Amino acid sequence: MKIIKAGIQDTVQDRGRFGYQHLGINPGGVMDRFAAAIANMLVGNDHDKPVLELHFPASVFWFKYPALIGLSGADFAATVNGENIPVNHPVWVGKNSLLQFHKAGKGARAYMAVNEGFDIPAWLNSYGTHLKARLGGYHGRALKKEDDLVLNRSRLSIALPSSKEFLVLPWQADTNWGDTKEAEILFLQGNEWDRLTEEGQESFLMTSFVITNQSDRMGYRLNNRPLPVMSKEEIVSSGVSFGTVQLLPDGKLIILMVDHQTTGGYPRIAHIISAHHSRLAQMKAGDKIHFKITDQRTAEALFIKQQQHLLHLQNACTFKLEEFLQNR
Repeated sequence: MKIIKAGIQDTVQDRGRFGYQHLGINPGGVMDRFAAAIANMLVGNDHDKPVLELHFPASVFWFKYPALIGLSGADFAATVNGENIPVNHPVWVGKNSLLQFHKAGKGARAYMAVNEGFDIPAWLNSYGTHLKARLGGYHGRALKKEDDLVLNRSRLSIALPSSKEFLVLPWQADTNWGDTKEAEILFLQGNEWDRLTEEGQESFLMTSFVITNQSDRMGYRLNNRPLPVMSKEEIVSSGVSFGTVQLLPDGKLIILMVDHQTTGGYPRIAHIISAHHSRLAQMKAGDKIHFKITDQRTAEALFIKQQQHLLHLQNACTFKLEEFLQNR
């Protein structure tokens, strides 16, 4: 698969590089694990296979060989040889086909999986690109024009109709796992929640925060009025994670994302629940965030519900693909 035109920052990613934070190496990986898992399931892969994380404007790909692909997450109005293809469907792409993306729709990041994945070396048990270390993924960097991504050999073979250069397989992944309040981001209180005054806590709960342009895979900076605090006493640097909300010295907020540092010395006033990391990952500069407090029991129940949906979806996608191949 050749890159004909480079995107803004398209990288190879997987679920993350775990077990090395004590060495200062963060887990990284895809921003939206839910969408990346769905893309893999559509093409018959395990959920932890490497995928391409795409931002708009995204790269243009030329397929030297036929391949089964799946797109999930943001909808960037994809076409194969000029014809529209949908997200959340498996698509068989013929030899010498061109995949392009034309318009930024809902969401910030799209994910593309290919049956059997990409033939790239692992670094520390992960295929994800670590941009700061310049390791992992495809030569430790974002994709560039003229790059060749080697695909693992697929056992699939689907004959295309004589009039078509691609085929959309006739089933769609349901991305709705039952959490419908899209305007809210649920959080748990952090260790330093009480650093905020009562007025500060109320402002955090009642304000609609805007994501600024100074946001990336490391963190989302929020454009808010400074939140009043009880004390500005420094704290000992301690562990942080994806979804930690830090209070900066100027009273502004930053939400740590997948490429966050392993430790931090700013007060951790909140932690976004794991089930809402996907929702957070699909936000972009200019989007508004409204926080709502929850408890550990609710956070665990929502995470379990989300994972159960993915399990059912994986079983359904595997069955559909096997049934389709048997009937060809």
